[in-house]
Parts: sequence; structure tokens; C-alpha cells
Amino acid sequence: MTASGPGLRPFSVKAKLGTLVVVSVFITTGLLMVAVRTRTELRFITVFSVIATLLITQFVAHGLTAPLDEMTTVARSISHGDYTRRVSGADRRDELGDLAQTINLMADDLEAVDRHRKELVANVSHELRTPIAALRAVLENVVDGVSSADPETMRTALKQTERLGRLVETLLDLSRLDNGVVTLKARRFEVWPYLSGVLKEANLAVSHRRLSSGSGNHTRKDVHLHLDVSPPELTAHADAERLHQVVANLIDNAVKHSPPHGRVTVLARRGAGPESLVLEVLDEGPGIPEAERHRVFERFNRGEVPSPHGPGSDGGTGLGLAIARWAVDLHGGRIGVAESARGCRIQVTLPGTMQARG
Repeated sequence: MTASGPGLRPFSVKAKLGTLVVVSVFITTGLLMVAVRTRTELRFITVFSVIATLLITQFVAHGLTAPLDEMTTVARSISHGDYTRRVSGADRRDELGDLAQTINLMADDLEAVDRHRKELVANVSHELRTPIAALRAVLENVVDGVSSADPETMRTALKQTERLGRLVETLLDLSRLDNGVVTLKARRFEVWPYLSGVLKEANLAVSHRRLSSGSGNHTRKDVHLHLDVSPPELTAHADAERLHQVVANLIDNAVKHSPPHGRVTVLARRGAGPESLVLEVLDEGPGIPEAERHRVFERFNRGEVPSPHGPGSDGGTGLGLAIARWAVDLHGGRIGVAESARGCRIQVTLPGTMQARG
């Protein structure tokens, strides 16, 4: 609980110190009255008054300093990289409770940042290892004379280089997300030709995608992309580049989890506001369990659903859906997993000409 203002709260440290002073005054006054009525010597009354005041002060001071000692210990642990420690007493109804709650929130944030950093290193290392190893093998074969630098060999090397480029671009998007340096350049556009272009690029990517696994390479030439825009003359108002990131990442995610000869459908409908847009991307994969739906847009979340291509399949960095959510948030829109009788259904709502985040 945080303070609502500079006023005195019933259980605040100020109130407790004030109560201590009042109680000490009452004790001293009471003892003086007893001394006057019983004709006790003043020095005895003074000694008793000092002892009583010290005992009460010690009791109150222990209640104030003990939490501070614990906070100091936890803060030292956090400064040494241990983000698991927490301060007790966050439910206290005073300033110390506010401080304990703030330290715990800080520890939660630092623990999340540290976890994301470790996950970033692990995921990027995993993603870089495969294309680098493949590219190295191709180049070593060319240098050693095992294979010649024919067009087919160079195309293989080019594919791995392009994969590295996509990973670097994803990391750059993540950096822009964290720094908040991306602004929207919204404009009005026709939805059908725009999404047709996005799906055409995605089709090219699908026809050349190879998923590396322990059992070999899986060529995803069997996934069919379908576009459904209604009405055909539908227009929308959004940042085309950011929206491209959203649709491309959703399609890429849907293709990765599609079964053999699966179908991925992109639906576009008019939203409730002027030039608003509702987009849906549907696949025929295993779907997302309800317990996991709140986590699918978190960074580095690769999901618990087994890949239809077996263990070891390329699940990506776990950043695609996080970047999609970031781009939708920039527009002031919403993105989430909608109910679907089969597969996964991701729904995006963009507000159109309404105010979006800069």
C-alpha cells in the first residue's frame, strides 16, 4: 500500500513516534502525580520514568529498525546478483510497508530482466549455431575442394546467410522495442492489395523454408496460404511497415505449427471505428492450450506445444509474437488468442484513425 498523500496515516511511522512521545509524557506526568501524593523523592520518580520510557522506546524502535535491517540485507543480496530474496512485511500499513513493497517490485523487475537476458543468450546462441555451422561446412567443402562453388552450393550458403540476417533484424526490432525509438507513420491504404503483397512474400518464404531437426531437413512447400478480405474494397488506417511485421510474424508462426499439407488463412474485416481493421490468422496446427494463451506473446516464449515436425525443429527465437504485440500496442490496438474449433486463431484489432501510441 502506498501513501495517498502527505497527511498522517493511522499506522504511519510518524504516528507511532508521536504516540511514543505522548505515552512517555503521560508516564512521566503520572509518576510525578504519584510522587506528589505519596511524597516520594523526585529522584526515584525520575529514574522510574527514564526506565519506563527507555523500555517503551526500545520496543517501538525494534519494530522500526528490524525491517530496515532486513531491507539492507536483501538490498545487498540484490546488488550481488541474487534476485530471489524478498523483504517480508510488505503488507504493513506504514512507510516501511511501502518501502518493502517497492524493494520487492524492484527485485521482481530485476529478476525478470536477468531471466530475459539469460534466455536471450540461450536462444540467440541456439539460433546462430545451426546456420553458422551449415555455412561453415559449405565454405570448408569449397575451400578443401570437396565441392565446387557452383550455383547450387552458393544458394545453400545464401540461405544460411539470409537466415542469419533475419535473426539480426529480429534482434534490432527487439532493441527498438526496448528503447522506444519507433514512431508510427500511419496512412490510409487498401487492405486487399496490401495483404496480397504480404502473402506473396510469405509464399516465397514458405517455398524456401527448411526446418532443421535431428531427423533431417523438412521442406515446407506443402503449406497453403489463403487470403479472405471482406468487403474487397476494404480500407484501413495504420502504419504499413509495422503492420507488415505483425502479419508476417503471425503467418510465420502459423506455418511453423501447421501439419503437412496444412492451410493458413488470413481474414480481414472492417472494425467498429472509422477505417479500423480486424485481422485474423488461422492455422490447422495443434492449437494453444488455454493455460498457455496468456504467455504466447511474452519474449522468448517458444510454447509447450510439440512441433508437428518432431523434436529439434526450428521453433524460432520466441520473439516473433512479442514483436507482433509490440507493433499492435503502438497502434493502440489489441492482439490475442481467440477461440477456435481447430488449430490456432490469433485476432488483431486496430483502431484505425483513433489515437495510437507514438
